Amino acid sequence: MKISAFTFLKNGSLLGYPFIQSIQSVLPIVDEFVVALGPSVDDTEAQLLALNEPKLRIVKSQWCDLMREKGYVYGQQKMVAQFNCTGDWAFYIEADEVVHENDLETIKAACKTHLNNPNVEALVFDYLHFYGNKNTYLHSPGWYKRAPRIIKTNVRSYAPDGLFWLVLEKNKVGRYPKAALIGANMYHYGWVRSEAQMNAKSSNVNQYWDKTPEQFDYTQIDASILREFTQTHPKVMHDWLPEATGIFQANPEHRLTRKEKRHRIKAKLERLFHLDLSKKHFHLIASKK
Repeated sequence: MKISAFTFLKNGSLLGYPFIQSIQSVLPIVDEFVVALGPSVDDTEAQLLALNEPKLRIVKSQWCDLMREKGYVYGQQKMVAQFNCTGDWAFYIEADEVVHENDLETIKAACKTHLNNPNVEALVFDYLHFYGNKNTYLHSPGWYKRAPRIIKTNVRSYAPDGLFWLVLEKNKVGRYPKAALIGANMYHYGWVRSEAQMNAKSSNVNQYWDKTPEQFDYTQIDASILREFTQTHPKVMHDWLPEATGIFQANPEHRLTRKEKRHRIKAKLERLFHLDLSKKHFHLIASKK
C-alpha cells in the first residue's frame, strides 16, 4: 500500500499558514508529499526546499486570475496536486490543517482496512476548529464537524471549488464519495493566525470568490459556540502557536447575525434530537473499525 499526501500553496508564509507544520505532521505515514506551488512573492518555496525532505515533490503551477467564480481556482490547484499523486490513497491536507501524532497509526490502519473495500472511496476525519487562541475551539452546526480528507486514487473524483470532492459515476453526474469514519481528528488552525494575517488572506483570497475583502475582528462572534480546549496540540505546533491564557473572549456586546441566530436554532435541535446538522460532503457508509 502506498499513501500520497498533497496540498496546494501560494504565498503561504505571507498569509500566515503553518504549512511546514502541516506537511511535517503527516510525513511519517506517507510515501510522498506533492505540493502544487503557485507563483509566490514570499519565501514559501525556500521554506519547502529547506526541509530537505526526499518525500517532498514540488509541482510548479499557474493561477488564472481571470477565474473569479466560487473559488474554482482552488479546485483547479487542488486537482493539479492530486493528479500528481501516485499512491493507492491521496491524502489532502490544507495548509492550516495539522494531524496529531497520536492519530497517525489510526489513519494508516484505516487505509489498510479499507484498501480493498470497493464500498469505501474516502476516509472521514472529525474536526477541531480553533478560534482566537490555542485554548479555544468552535462547536456549532455552522462549522463542519466532519470532512473527507483521504480518497482512493482509482476513484474518478474532482474538486469543484476546492472544498470537497465529487465522484463521477457518469460523465455528467457527480455525487459525494462513499466514506468511512476512522476516529481521527483534523486540527484546523486557520482562525488562530493574527487578524492582520487573516485580513491579508481575505484580500488575496476573496478575489477568487468574486467577493469584497472582509476586515476581521475575532471578538465579533457568538460566545455560546466557544469551547475550552483542554487536551494536547500536535507537537509540531508547539512553537507556532502563540501563548494564551484561558478561553478566547468574545465581545459581550456582539449582536447576533441572522446566520448566527439560525445556527443557534440548529444547535438546539442537535441537542434535543442527537443530530448533526452541520454540512457534510460525503455519504457515510462505515464507522471506525
